Amino acid sequence: MFFNSHLKPILPGLAVTILVALAAKLAEHAERMLFGRGWVESLVFAILIGVVMRSVFGLAPRYIAGVRFCAKTVLEIAIVLLGASISAQAIGSAGGGLVAAIIAVVCISLFVSYHIGRALGLSNHLSMLVACGNSICGNSAIAATAPVIEAQSDDVAASISFTAVLGVLFVFVLPMLHAGLGLSATQYGIFSGLTVYAVPQVLAATAPAGTLAVQVGTLVKLIRVLMLGPVIFALAVIGGRARETKLPIAQVVPWFIIGFIAMMGACSFDLIPDIARAPIKTTSSFLTILAMAALGLSVDIRNVLHVGGRVVMAALLSLMFLCALSGLVLVVLA
Repeated sequence: MFFNSHLKPILPGLAVTILVALAAKLAEHAERMLFGRGWVESLVFAILIGVVMRSVFGLAPRYIAGVRFCAKTVLEIAIVLLGASISAQAIGSAGGGLVAAIIAVVCISLFVSYHIGRALGLSNHLSMLVACGNSICGNSAIAATAPVIEAQSDDVAASISFTAVLGVLFVFVLPMLHAGLGLSATQYGIFSGLTVYAVPQVLAATAPAGTLAVQVGTLVKLIRVLMLGPVIFALAVIGGRARETKLPIAQVVPWFIIGFIAMMGACSFDLIPDIARAPIKTTSSFLTILAMAALGLSVDIRNVLHVGGRVVMAALLSLMFLCALSGLVLVVLA
């Protein structure tokens, strides 16, 4: 009875979504084999493949339940597991001044980026998604923010697609900035950690500057990622108040945010066995790719194209502001 009523309806869509996710992983693997490195993450491949499939072949009704399950429930589980890879100990080793600067950069960037999007005519949801992606951690922040603000699939796919492309291009530009401005390894690491969207992209951007730049950039980036929890918590509370709900905080704040914070706490207090850390990280990564595949399968490309130019401009202007703000941090910390 349980199988027929709960599991059976999602199986067709789940199977298709898994196939798209596997195709994305194969595409990333082929890219690394051909070029020696991954320029485009499997997250982006999953969205692109899903969008192409939906736009060319459509999506039959029997697949919808499984695709929605992956886009929502699977994503929420992935976010909870992500907390297991983030430890609060990283904050203590960074120093109070730098931590305060990172928090200020994220908050100011969120505010300004959101208003840039609104000034360009983007919706509230799309503006917030672009702002979170730009200010915190790119695709992961957008994916985590979307269910909290109840964003539409088209808005999520548009913001992730264009932010991802811009993030990849920025990785190519940063090493030239390092050489041109004569930044020290520490300064370049701080700047990269404050501006680059994803942790793998930080590693790629800082590698040409040496080990110290990689270490500093990664640390700054991880602290920036830690802002995801408080930001999403704040958005959930604000959204609850805006809807004038009188629900307890446990119901206003999505369960997966509480789970994320709990897993991060477990990681910080070393309650997660070493043998479990790698499997949890791998599972979280694949579930995120699966959710992005479902997201792509939910979107018809024709509904995204009409906002493309404005999303690109909003993301570009937001990134330029973030770079200026990060440059100011280097001056203050010098």
